[in-house]
Amino acid sequence: MTAPVPAMPHPAPDGPATAAGGAALRRAATSETLGIVGAPFALAAKLVESAGFDAIYLSGAAYSAGHLGVPDIGLFTREQLVEQTRILARAVTIPLVVDADTGFGGPREVEETVRLLEAAGAAAIQIEDQRGADKRCGHVSGKQVIDAAEMAEKMAAAAAARRDPATVIIGRCDSRGVHGLDDCLTRLHAYRAAGADWLFPEALQTRDEFGRVGREFAGSVLLLANMTEFGTSPLISFPDLAELGFTAVLYPVTLMRLAMKAMEAGLAMIAEEGTQESLLDLMQSREELYAMLDYDPRHPERHRFAKQTPSPEATR
Repeated sequence: MTAPVPAMPHPAPDGPATAAGGAALRRAATSETLGIVGAPFALAAKLVESAGFDAIYLSGAAYSAGHLGVPDIGLFTREQLVEQTRILARAVTIPLVVDADTGFGGPREVEETVRLLEAAGAAAIQIEDQRGADKRCGHVSGKQVIDAAEMAEKMAAAAAARRDPATVIIGRCDSRGVHGLDDCLTRLHAYRAAGADWLFPEALQTRDEFGRVGREFAGSVLLLANMTEFGTSPLISFPDLAELGFTAVLYPVTLMRLAMKAMEAGLAMIAEEGTQESLLDLMQSREELYAMLDYDPRHPERHRFAKQTPSPEATR
């Protein structure tokens, strides 16, 4: 019997339908190389969509740091991830790819994780083969991986758990930095055979390694490249990654890093000058914000979420 989806204490308002997100993601991947950008919060997700990118990404690293102020070592709960998935999925109409870390346990827990994230609006769900007790960012040392057979069981469980067959299951392999590239390739083949729709070789170290992975799986499965900054992988251009055989390119923490550096500079300017006036040209204006929110302050009742907002009496 499937466990019910837990009620959220402060649910996001219902937004655009996201049930067909997996199908939309699959269709887009047949005709172009996909740009998938990490959205540290819902307004940033809207900005990614307005910039014309194909999908948004809920990064475990960005969520840990940006929302909780903790490192990426598996400190958030599944319920927190589900709620953030729901918020981001309803902020935009483009598909949402969700980093589900290790799936929050073994095959049985992975099944429940997939059901909950899919119901919350995830178009694609990524699961990695790191050992949960040693969970950390894929681009730092010290991580450990579970046995390939154990991860294959998780992939099979994830594929079987989805209610929509178009929901994309992504198998991420962290073995390159632990056992080397050959082991990583062997594992990726196993994950594909077990049910992964897309493959994500994490923390490749050279352009030649990206090329080898691309040749290994040419024409057989979609490959996802991670272009995170300050990691072990070289930053390769979007067109070059396409030539190397990758059909999706991930920028998981880029916007959060940009935003934090901008805020740091702004705070220094205010501290030095005693006013933010010289920063105004660098800010999103009130009008630009309202336009992005599709909000007319003269008629707040016309906003599509207005009638879904609970009254103060209802929340007491």
